[in-house]
Amino acid sequence: MSVALSPQFSSEPPHDCDSVWRGATLVTMQDGHYNLIENGAIAVTGGKIVWTGTVASCPDFPGAKVHEFEGGIITPGFVDCHTHLVFGGDRSAEFEQRLNGVSYAEIAAAGGGILSTVNATREATEDELLAQALFRLEPLLAEGVTCVEIKSGYGLSVESELKMLRVIRRLGVMLPVEVKSTCLAAHALPPEFKGRADDYIDLICETLLPVVASEHLADAVDAFCEHLAFSPAQVERVFIAAQALGLPVKLHAEQLSSLHGSALAARHRALSADHLEYATAEDAQVMAASGTVAVLLPGAYYLLRETQCPPVDEFRKYCVPMALASDANPGTSPALSLRLMLNMGCTLFRLTPEEALAGITCHGARALGLQTTHGSLETGKVADFIHWPLSRPAELVYWLGGQLPCTVVFRGEVRGEFRL
Repeated sequence: MSVALSPQFSSEPPHDCDSVWRGATLVTMQDGHYNLIENGAIAVTGGKIVWTGTVASCPDFPGAKVHEFEGGIITPGFVDCHTHLVFGGDRSAEFEQRLNGVSYAEIAAAGGGILSTVNATREATEDELLAQALFRLEPLLAEGVTCVEIKSGYGLSVESELKMLRVIRRLGVMLPVEVKSTCLAAHALPPEFKGRADDYIDLICETLLPVVASEHLADAVDAFCEHLAFSPAQVERVFIAAQALGLPVKLHAEQLSSLHGSALAARHRALSADHLEYATAEDAQVMAASGTVAVLLPGAYYLLRETQCPPVDEFRKYCVPMALASDANPGTSPALSLRLMLNMGCTLFRLTPEEALAGITCHGARALGLQTTHGSLETGKVADFIHWPLSRPAELVYWLGGQLPCTVVFRGEVRGEFRL
């Protein structure tokens, strides 16, 4: 474990403070490392951290509400930086079919696969999509997710993509969680555009994205760069259109083959490139130069029984930040536990526990452009953190399944029990 940090206070510590949380080891995750503060304290004002350090060095904050913990650890709130939580229906029947030997091609020919989700999403009302998304989001919140990214991408029409994005925005208003919205209209080719992929890209760039930007429905724009989806040239058109509207970009890349989409994303200074099983050393170098985060998604790797691992050693070599996410989606990663991804990241991708925890805190925040406000326990950042009655951070990775007891603090207040 990392050595303790020096307390973060100036010669003039803040006089005003709403609350002090003390008596546990702070796992600050500064610079992607544990950076422990034994017997630590956190002072919070207006939903932000104003001081951290040891209990012994904590200034006197008259009038502050003091929360005492009897040991344990405090981590930053978890960041799930890649999900597809809003969609219609589910594909559990197809999952069972595949396990019984039915091929994906046979399922798709019978109307299944991603197009079954597209049809269910198009048919659902906003309220129906909202109710289904709430059901999926609750387990993530219960285990400490305080910031979540949610993508569109199952509407594949202007009307249905906007419907999905409105639902995502509603989730952020309704629940005590930071929700970032991503437009993923370039996820798959809709059936009505069969053989006309460039025309669909035209629709996204010329019609959909201007509305998304004008109505502030998305914080970023994503695409799927793959042989079965869109080419690098088509993706670049989406990137250019998005960035002209002031929207940052990210990319599903190198999941099934190497098209160097991650390098394309890096050249456009994308927030992240995600999946990356087939990324190369060259891709890693370009990503490092641009600051593009590598988002690893072990849930999809596991469910698809993939054998090609992301090039973790290359990302380490070139100092590419590595995030982890649930990739919660109906087809390839019906994952409702981000903590399980910690274990999968270590067992399947050979991350260390420290790297895995950085992946759902500071690097997950960086993948959403939130590195200055979220992801670590530092002065000036949002007061999102979790107390765990555990002996060390590695326990978060070690336990398989189940819900560990925890106290989740969101913007300086205990996030109480809620029923969706």
